[in-house]
Amino acid sequence: MNDVAQVAFRDAGPADGERLANLLTDEGYPAGGTDLTERIARFQGAGSHVIVAEAGGEVVGFVAFHVIDRFETDGRFVRIVTLVVDAGVRERGVGRHLMGEAERVAAEVGADFLEITAGHHRPEARQLYETLGYDAGLTAYLRKHV
Repeated sequence: MNDVAQVAFRDAGPADGERLANLLTDEGYPAGGTDLTERIARFQGAGSHVIVAEAGGEVVGFVAFHVIDRFETDGRFVRIVTLVVDAGVRERGVGRHLMGEAERVAAEVGADFLEITAGHHRPEARQLYETLGYDAGLTAYLRKHV
């Protein structure tokens, strides 16, 4: 793949489970095809999405996100939970276009904003998000394992 124009975007389906598992495993999040097939099924409900980027008949990346109703206002926001692009096609605009797909859905549902987390161990991801207009200065992310 030389050009993002050769990439098609579509909703993920059960047949994508193995490939998405491989992409996640390559990023340090070990997963099996059956696990991802089940996760894709869970994301096919209202307000959840998994969109894949496909080039030459192969999935080269995906984005998964939820549309979430806010409680403190009547608005909504989109929470991007995963963005993965095959290492062999990075720097070719696939991630940027996958983010654009999430933003398109956010606009369609009238979301107030989108949010995404970028770990400190992934500075290239953070740089991508910042170039797309995501404001890192707004973050206050706290976590407690249960």
